[in-house]
Amino acid sequence: MLLAIDLGNTNIKYGVFNDNKLVASFRVSSRISRTADEYGSVLVGLLSDSGIKKSDIDGIIFSSVIPALNYTVCHMCEYFFGITPLIVGPGIKTGLNIKAENPREVGADIIVNSVSAFNKYGGPIVVIDFGTATTFDVINEKGELMGVVIAPGIKTSLEGLANKTAQLPMVELDAPKTVIGKNTKHCMQAGIIFGFAGLVDNIVRKIKKELGIESIRVVATGGLGEIIAKESKVISLVDRTLTLDGLKTIYELNK
Repeated sequence: MLLAIDLGNTNIKYGVFNDNKLVASFRVSSRISRTADEYGSVLVGLLSDSGIKKSDIDGIIFSSVIPALNYTVCHMCEYFFGITPLIVGPGIKTGLNIKAENPREVGADIIVNSVSAFNKYGGPIVVIDFGTATTFDVINEKGELMGVVIAPGIKTSLEGLANKTAQLPMVELDAPKTVIGKNTKHCMQAGIIFGFAGLVDNIVRKIKKELGIESIRVVATGGLGEIIAKESKVISLVDRTLTLDGLKTIYELNK
């Protein structure tokens, strides 16, 4: 079985593949203060709850956007599973041609999502990842990453609004029935949900114009992708396992 690990700014996503099937997935918070023993014991417990033994894991691939946690997670893999993970980074085969001024600046999450989207759906395609940041990855019909747009994340924006104001609370992220709010909760929900849907539609419109392509598939991933997709005019589909599938694809290219 293959263990895929996606280390993000807010959460770590784990996925276990048996051949081509994703048989289990978990999500835990990513904290720099946690030790390899803490991460490992939690992961082994989650695997056990799904009927998966440590000895069932015979390969691990790992992508990260928090360099300070890389050693901890690698040590966890070696100590608990006896496996040195394949790390998504410079020198690894991805099949992706990155058209950036400095390809080494491109985050591992963007690379993995782009590889996954092109492998599953072809191009041209835009991948929108609703995470700590909201990223738009633009891949052409040749499988080339043409560039990226980075905007604030939905939860990041909501936390900033609540933390920097005296009377605005944290609210759950659900779309209200009307855009004109009658109470604080609905006012904030309208601004966040409808505002980000408008941001998505406008950025995709500008991407289409810049590329000179009117028909382009737009796939959303990340925890809040489904909420925004319901309000957006441009999102074609939501793929919650896009990143984990991309890690498996890259592992197969390199094993």
